[in-house]
Amino acid sequence: MNFRHMAVISLFSVFVLFTQESEAGGEQAGAGVKNVVQMIPASVDMEETIDASGETRDTGPGNLYALSAVLMDADSGRVLYEKDGETARPNASTTKVMTCILALENASGDDYVTISANAAAQPDVQLNLKEGEQYYMEDLLYSLMLKSHNDSAVAIAEHVGGTVENFAKMMNEKAKALGCTDTHFVTPNGLDAEDEGGVHHTTARDLALIMRYAIQNETFLRITETRDYSFTDLSKKRQFSIHNSNALLDMIDGVLSGKTGFTGNAGYCYVCACEEDGKTFIISLLGCGWPNHKTYKWSDTKALLKYGDENYRYETYWKDPGPLKVEVTDGVNSGMEMGETICVNGVCKATEDERNQTLLLKDGEKVECRVSIPQKLPAPVRKGQSIGTVDYYLGEEKIASYPVLSDRTIEKISYSWCVDKVFHDFFH
Repeated sequence: MNFRHMAVISLFSVFVLFTQESEAGGEQAGAGVKNVVQMIPASVDMEETIDASGETRDTGPGNLYALSAVLMDADSGRVLYEKDGETARPNASTTKVMTCILALENASGDDYVTISANAAAQPDVQLNLKEGEQYYMEDLLYSLMLKSHNDSAVAIAEHVGGTVENFAKMMNEKAKALGCTDTHFVTPNGLDAEDEGGVHHTTARDLALIMRYAIQNETFLRITETRDYSFTDLSKKRQFSIHNSNALLDMIDGVLSGKTGFTGNAGYCYVCACEEDGKTFIISLLGCGWPNHKTYKWSDTKALLKYGDENYRYETYWKDPGPLKVEVTDGVNSGMEMGETICVNGVCKATEDERNQTLLLKDGEKVECRVSIPQKLPAPVRKGQSIGTVDYYLGEEKIASYPVLSDRTIEKISYSWCVDKVFHDFFH
């Protein structure tokens, strides 16, 4: 057997071995490409608050008058405290938050609104509109939010939706888009009503979500922060001066917005947004007393604000996940030896701003970093290819997720590479 024959036989043996290993490797890769979740405590690691006896201290807001209550972080939308927050209840004129925001998004402030007989016939509380009169949309929105006029609500709804029924459909569609899970609107003013979809209702959580969305609109904030407002109808025959019924504006500092409500079924209701020491809270209260307990809503609101301010603080939660190395099966790299293990390094794609993100956290709450990457990846792997995630969890709620990308390209081993390798090693 001459030298040439020996080289051919050697090359054929390498090819057979490569083919067998490649097929087996492919099966192993298919079976082994599964996520490995690594738990890493994030930078926030706070101790529970304990009293002198060594027991965990109850830092709740105490007994609340409201049947349902929610304290929400306006930045994240996370519920910080709730009392029957998922229970469906009538919500009276807090409904008008949704009516206002839909009007702002679907009409212009200088629209002419013509008053219908239906709008003029609405019960108290009313602006006492008259059929056939015309008003600027913006003036009616002040009437809606400052004094909660039911006739103004219907006039707005009919202008925007064509009919009250069509506008109610818009309200319900918007509620679903905002993440509301148990809300059904029948009227634009919140009067107790029922249709084929059920009774007019929401939950404290859903109501807080609606207010959280509304305060992102600067015009909504400007209207609801106004103490006093004057306007006329378009003919200038009638003049009106109204004062904001949201008494919390003059009780405490930092009130951004708020809306009161009352019906016989709903009781006193309230939803507001307040800033406290750099934190923005949403508070919603349903069934917060009946006559003669009109002030219960102010007491509950103050208690929840105090609870939020004293027990929650902003903390950064980012933690470097460390080395993120993944083996690549059937991969080839320049200068590698036969059988050598090839790996890529994962790069967590998070900006500097994302690494400095903060979250309102209570003493004892811990944010957990979960690294999810495969044990092995089959070649080829491209630079910048997503190979996993770094996720941050508060309990079982995912609060942030960042992709892990490959730092290099690894090609799949080929027959031609084997040929080149054999000849290079054999002859050199």
